[in-house]
Amino acid sequence: MTAEFEPQHLRVVVVGAGFGGLAAAHALKTQGENFALLEREQEVGGVWRDNTYPGCACDIPSNLYSLSFAPNPHWTRAFSQQSEIRDYLRRVARDHGLIPHIRFGCRLLEAAWDDAAQRWRIETSTGPLTADMLIDASGPIAEPSTPQLKGLDGFTGEVFHSARWNHDLDLTGRTVVVVGTGASAIQFVPAIQPQVGRMTVVQRTAPWVTPRMDRATTRTERRLYTAAPWLQRLVRHRQYWMRELVTWKIMVSPQVRRIATRMALHHLRRQVADPALRKRLTPDWELGCKRILISNNWYPALSAPNVEVVSAGVHEVRADSVVTTDGREHPADVIIFGTGFHVSDPPIAEHLRGRDGRTLAECWNGNPHTYLGITVTNFPNLFRLGGAGSATGHNSHVFQEECQVAYAMDALRLMRARGITSIEVRATDQNTYIEQQTARLAGTVWSVGGCTSFYQGADGLASANWPDATWKYRRTTRRFDPTPYELRTAASAAPAAH
Repeated sequence: MTAEFEPQHLRVVVVGAGFGGLAAAHALKTQGENFALLEREQEVGGVWRDNTYPGCACDIPSNLYSLSFAPNPHWTRAFSQQSEIRDYLRRVARDHGLIPHIRFGCRLLEAAWDDAAQRWRIETSTGPLTADMLIDASGPIAEPSTPQLKGLDGFTGEVFHSARWNHDLDLTGRTVVVVGTGASAIQFVPAIQPQVGRMTVVQRTAPWVTPRMDRATTRTERRLYTAAPWLQRLVRHRQYWMRELVTWKIMVSPQVRRIATRMALHHLRRQVADPALRKRLTPDWELGCKRILISNNWYPALSAPNVEVVSAGVHEVRADSVVTTDGREHPADVIIFGTGFHVSDPPIAEHLRGRDGRTLAECWNGNPHTYLGITVTNFPNLFRLGGAGSATGHNSHVFQEECQVAYAMDALRLMRARGITSIEVRATDQNTYIEQQTARLAGTVWSVGGCTSFYQGADGLASANWPDATWKYRRTTRRFDPTPYELRTAASAAPAAH
């Protein structure tokens, strides 16, 4: 008779080797925890590994869009391109000794909380695991969202999403229809416009676009940052506080928003001479309600003679064309979707089962609700990074993720010090928190700006966002406060004293 197989047990399992996952892995390694980082692909990088479309780059300054414990004095541009950020993350994993902790090609299939055992039971593509704590660092833009369009299956040409770019396809002379005008399209459309024969950009709503203050960094700058790291830290702090003191005001102050709107309209007028096209490219919602985009070549690309902008949605797809809701038919042999990601309905939510057996997706039902954007009622010892409740419209999301990692690490220290086996935010405390956040969001542009965006859940509330300055988020998450949590110990799985 053979003994029953016992899965490997770990103190912590982290899912996803992007910015958040690597930050968590570094903190866990520093604390000497027994952990594993599960990565479904064969290399680190997350969104910066997967998005390889032409022109892909970051819209946060390089010195700010990096991990605090891993400054990079060698950025070649003020706003880094995809390949440079991907290579940076690879170096972080290698130089900080994280590679041995990463299980590449390991996909999470299901994670279910076992209340009797006070641990997570995790099924992966490479075998089962158990863990005391689960950190979901899969990220809000991990899974591309492709609309289910009538007739799409019958299209005889090439179809792909920008996040899964088909590099084997030569676009030279092709007739291309681009669906979507978000942050990805604003980068790849100008990159491929000179190459294609004809392009139709299907724009349901025009985005607000401001100039991209990009430039190449000088050799002198890079040498100074290498020789004097404090100087780069000073630049990082200046960039951070400029966004906190100026850009944040756009989200909450109508007066500041009007000034920023005038600047964006000046950018549009300066780059688009055709009054009819300029009218189609002028948004009918307030700046900041959706993600503010930055580009110097978006408007010139749309003004090119081989590009047409159609202000309509897609009605159906035919064998060799796309029909828009205005009744027009647009020939196509390639369709490229720039339609964003599953932000408010992340697919991983269907694979996480809580204390009562329901999945996170079932608990949320299209309306993500969390405590501090990190923990969720019914899911003990689950910490989420970069998800609903922590997004901002003005600063680096890497900063938010590092705040969340610090919160999770402090919770781990408390659990170890007091023999706590599980922590779960109480439903009453989470509901109170959500009510408070909803009230605070009510005055922001995300709620009153007159748009529909990925910031919003199915109920229309901007539940993805943190409604205040990010320095306040750091202050709130710097220490783990056990007050709103149910704490349990191993002896009897009974509540622990606060």
